[in-house]
Amino acid sequence: QVRLVESGGGLIQTGGSLRLSCTTSGRTFSSVAMGWFRQAPGEEREFVATISRYSTYYADSVKGRFTFSRDNAKNTVYLQMNSLKPEDTAVYYCAARTTADYDSLYYLPSRYAYWGQGTQVTVSS
Repeated sequence: QVRLVESGGGLIQTGGSLRLSCTTSGRTFSSVAMGWFRQAPGEEREFVATISRYSTYYADSVKGRFTFSRDNAKNTVYLQMNSLKPEDTAVYYCAARTTADYDSLYYLPSRYAYWGQGTQVTVSS
């Protein structure tokens, strides 16, 4: 059974930092593309970042503030979030595709086959 488990969310003040983790089990995720999405109340799920075989892409809203990394030995990916803003408040989801190849539609949730349960990030003003 494939599982993705996020952790690291919480309440943080504006300008602070958090690091989210997503640990995978059930298969080896070192060879697949991974993504982070977020969803605020009443909003659609929004692309945050993706890491594939050779590239990493970020949403414009987080570029320069968030960093996506992976530790294949631990089957874990991370989202380092710096200079947090109230508009970053959302439930953050980790997702995995079934290949590591570049996908031009990497920003669509439908391109990801596996999802975690989400972790809440709240940024207070």
